[in-house]
Amino acid sequence: MIKTIDGLLYLNMLRGGAKNLSANRQAVNDLNVFPIPDGDTGDNMYMTIEAGAAKTAESTLLGEVATHAAREMLLGARGNSGVILSRIFAGIGKGLQAQRQADVAQFTFALKAGVDEAYQAVSEPVEGTILTVYREAVEAVEKGTPESFEGLFDILLRELAASLERTPDLLDVLKEAGVVDSGGAGFVYIAEGMKAALEGIEFDATIISPTAQKSVDLDAFDENSELSFGYCTEFLLRLQRKKIDIDRFDLDGFIGWLNSVGDSVVAFKEGTIVKAHVHTKRPGDILNHCQQYGEFLTTKIENMTLQHNGAHTNAGYRLKNTKPKKPYGIVTVAAGEGLKEIFTSLGVDAVVDGGQSMNPSAQEMLSAYEKVGAKTVYVFPNNANIVMTAEQAAAMTEDMDVRIIRTKTIGEGYAAISMFDITVGDTDDVVAYLNEIVSGVVTGIVSIASRDVAGDVAVVKGDYIGFVGDDIYVDEKTPEDAMLGLSEKLEAGRYDVMLILAGKDADAEKAAAMYETLKKQYRRTEIIMLQGDQPIYDYIMILE
Repeated sequence: MIKTIDGLLYLNMLRGGAKNLSANRQAVNDLNVFPIPDGDTGDNMYMTIEAGAAKTAESTLLGEVATHAAREMLLGARGNSGVILSRIFAGIGKGLQAQRQADVAQFTFALKAGVDEAYQAVSEPVEGTILTVYREAVEAVEKGTPESFEGLFDILLRELAASLERTPDLLDVLKEAGVVDSGGAGFVYIAEGMKAALEGIEFDATIISPTAQKSVDLDAFDENSELSFGYCTEFLLRLQRKKIDIDRFDLDGFIGWLNSVGDSVVAFKEGTIVKAHVHTKRPGDILNHCQQYGEFLTTKIENMTLQHNGAHTNAGYRLKNTKPKKPYGIVTVAAGEGLKEIFTSLGVDAVVDGGQSMNPSAQEMLSAYEKVGAKTVYVFPNNANIVMTAEQAAAMTEDMDVRIIRTKTIGEGYAAISMFDITVGDTDDVVAYLNEIVSGVVTGIVSIASRDVAGDVAVVKGDYIGFVGDDIYVDEKTPEDAMLGLSEKLEAGRYDVMLILAGKDADAEKAAAMYETLKKQYRRTEIIMLQGDQPIYDYIMILE
């Protein structure tokens, strides 16, 4: 019977949770209910907890281990589910930070602190999600007053499972799809793995790491493909005295150079070893340049067009802050070279790779904020699943005022950025002005359906659906027909401007014919079509 836990056991529990979630994350992904291929809850939660569990503890003190793990999860958090999970463990870390070890009562107190922290992190908590599942389970533990950690986890798991089964009664979208909440399911797997650690199973980082990499579909990048996302490039470089004066190695200058040729840069120096991570389209140029300082111990280069939301090692270090030089800057999130070029042409300072099923981490958002180097940074997430990550990264900044404009679609972000006007007043006035613009934008999406769905519009797997938010308006056999049908349902002729962004898989000839048809149908509406090259969505229609 276990009456107390220390830092080593707690770390093993985290690793058990990560291991069990890794083995079941596709099952969690498959619980997503919206009929487009964006199932990534399991991946996001796994990458979050793995960030805190994979690093070897430097202390056996429970408070230090829990605090360190929470910090690593914060930096690795991805998507709404990952952010909420990181806040749960942040609360647990705060509840344990003064403890060398903890008994059952002290750990129960820490679990309750996790509830408070998670709810505080969500501006509009929705019951029937991981928040409910975790809260109700912790409340059951408090009422049950267990005498051992085995008893605590017996109560926790029993109520987690019961609460998870009740989630469809709280959220109609779950009931209609016949599934339980994916985030809540992910936490059940984590808790099961943590209990396995209590029962004596030993886990270590080498057990976790091999499952972090998604299998690669080589057919996803063929001889006709274009490199949309560049390469995730990482290396360990041993500085060599015969090449440079190691004591005078300029790490800040090194990081500055990496930022000039790539993005999402994380780099630090430990003794004579430099660890670096960068996204670039020319990894060879970076490796050749860096070899002037020393020799490589390890290198890793992954094609992110294949990888998409694949996990990569995160150094867990924040870039050093530099004094802001500009009064303001703009950061946005987008996937697709065309979209990135469009946003850059509108004056955006940094475009973070990401979007539907490709949620950037808090560390990547934070790096973008710091890269801009401005007193005030306006951020446009352009996806509901990225808003919380953007806000969490904002809370980690120093010496800058980061304002999140809660854009949930590319259309909202495009409209707000294209009409950005710093002269409307002070920062609060600018934010209010941008929010007013966002409120008047309609973003229609055309994408292939990944499953059959019964409803007002019958959706057939493999057809193309036209939707706005959670509302599906049309189901057609071609993306162009879906686009035409969606424009009719939305009464596009009532709007002054229709901007169409063609995806990377859109047929150019068919897209051009569709464009001509739309111009004839809506003569008073200015219709513009641009190549967005975005993945997943065949067409994005922005109505203003």
